[in-house]
Amino acid sequence: MNAKLMLDYLSSLSANNNREWYHGHKQEYKQAAEEFEKLVQELIYGIGEFDASVLHNNPKELTFKLVRDTRFSHDKSPYNPSFRAHIAPRGKLPVPVGYYLMIKPCGGTFLGGGLFADMFSNATALVREYIAAHPDEWNEVISAAEFKKYFTVKGTALKNVPAGFDKEHPQAEYLKYKSWYLEYSVTDEEVCDGENFLRKSLEVFKAMKPFNDYLNRALKDFAMPTR
Repeated sequence: MNAKLMLDYLSSLSANNNREWYHGHKQEYKQAAEEFEKLVQELIYGIGEFDASVLHNNPKELTFKLVRDTRFSHDKSPYNPSFRAHIAPRGKLPVPVGYYLMIKPCGGTFLGGGLFADMFSNATALVREYIAAHPDEWNEVISAAEFKKYFTVKGTALKNVPAGFDKEHPQAEYLKYKSWYLEYSVTDEEVCDGENFLRKSLEVFKAMKPFNDYLNRALKDFAMPTR
């Protein structure tokens, strides 16, 4: 896995974020994308040692396109200069939650997990209800030494505890959340140290697994909206 090749391509795309440059450098993109898929495959194998639910995945089906949807954005740059993948039981779908990787130069790389998608109100409701009913289990997950070594829970949140929930609930702060996710930042230098980066990623993802498992128990009855 040639991480430098990935970072160099993404840095060049970031500096030349236009269709002319992108289409003129398709070969460089292909080579960089192949390196990213190699990394994703290694992660699938490694994660599979402690979470066999991801082993059936094909790396090509887990990655996201570089093209941005600019219809509702002030930023009209056509490309997102990052390589991204979600390794989960149902591939790159946001639910069940899994293990997220974004490779982005200049300190933008991170390892993530949990529920990022707060646009799914049904998913938010299910997680809130589960936390409300299982507060001790939630506390056990987020208080574990291995969890605290790497993470704090992030997410968009309301100002107040939503209607229908006890304001004095022991996990009241987390009941305000609309999404619950984790991020562990990685430097460019760490990414370029191939074997150590892979080892560290698997270490971080393994520490994340109890958090993902908790959310997936909460989301077991969730169905993705149909178009």
